[in-house]
Amino acid sequence: MEVLRTEGVSINFGGLWAVDEVDFAIGNEVVGLIGPNGSGKTTFLNIVSGIYKPTKGAVYFRNEAITGLRPDLVRAKGIARTFQTNRLCMNLSVIDNMLLGLYCRQKTSWWKAIFRPSFGKKEMQDGIEKSFSVLSYFNQELITRCYEPITSIPLIDRRRIEIARALVGDPQVLLLDEPTAGLNAEETEQMMQDIRKIRENGNKTSIIIIEHDMSVIAKTTDRVVVLNAGKKIAEGNFEDITRNDQVRTAYLGG
Repeated sequence: MEVLRTEGVSINFGGLWAVDEVDFAIGNEVVGLIGPNGSGKTTFLNIVSGIYKPTKGAVYFRNEAITGLRPDLVRAKGIARTFQTNRLCMNLSVIDNMLLGLYCRQKTSWWKAIFRPSFGKKEMQDGIEKSFSVLSYFNQELITRCYEPITSIPLIDRRRIEIARALVGDPQVLLLDEPTAGLNAEETEQMMQDIRKIRENGNKTSIIIIEHDMSVIAKTTDRVVVLNAGKKIAEGNFEDITRNDQVRTAYLGG
């Protein structure tokens, strides 16, 4: 069943259609979103996650229209994302960054914090325990370093923390924008294993992943969608996509 879909989604910036009439759908699967630089991949994720409001078209999550909702409301619905450039709070600790991912699930209001402090303390402790559980799934060492600032953490673990922060709020759809950017070959292989872990043990999180490294797309995705100049030009499994003439032209030229 479709968890997320878009119908004719388009956005115009100063006369340029950065995304143009894109129909997209994802069920319980991992979908790779690829295309040359400037093809509209990140812009598409920005529309889905509420950062941009489309010029036309619609976004549906579990058959509910969410077009134009604020990013925090989209996150509360169950769509989380990471970014190509690091968006962690560098001066905060690992665990503080993780707890930020739970804001959309927190039930402690200001008046409860004042008049029922035990409620807030219990929710905080539960959040810490859940954060530890998610972090250990990626790297057990991050638990022992949970009170260290992000600035002391290696790049690959920062990537892991950013993904873990997105996952700790139990999203149904996870949007990953170039999770291996800046990593070397060995770290990229580790990250591919981490992405596959997300789907292990019956995890129902659907994933859309943008990547320029085709080995990542080949080894982690069930299906691939290709954009070029804002338009969807191909869709299918990785092997079929690599043989598609339009895709080859988009990447290599006519």
